[in-house]
Amino acid sequence: MGYEPGMSLQRHKEAVTIRREVRITNELGLHARPAAEFVRRANAFRADIWIIKGGKRFSASSLIEVMRANLDCGATATLEAHGSDAEAAVARLEKLLDEFRERGDD
Repeated sequence: MGYEPGMSLQRHKEAVTIRREVRITNELGLHARPAAEFVRRANAFRADIWIIKGGKRFSASSLIEVMRANLDCGATATLEAHGSDAEAAVARLEKLLDEFRERGDD
């Protein structure tokens, strides 16, 4: 099938899965306020995003799930995203976690 008038020439990125281990360095951990910002940022992406900790998966799109992950200072977890913007999602969320430490969010 070739190009026909009216067809979209936009290319769709393939869905990929990206995983990255992160360490929580904010002194107070990922408590309510930073967790809410984390969820808001996660929901800005199309990718399905998960936090994996202690063998359990928590949806990054749910504040309750993120709080259940119990991400205290010093905790390590894996960010996993699956979708066409997975790389951007993981990179942005990892950067956000670093920004929490720098800002000293409380």
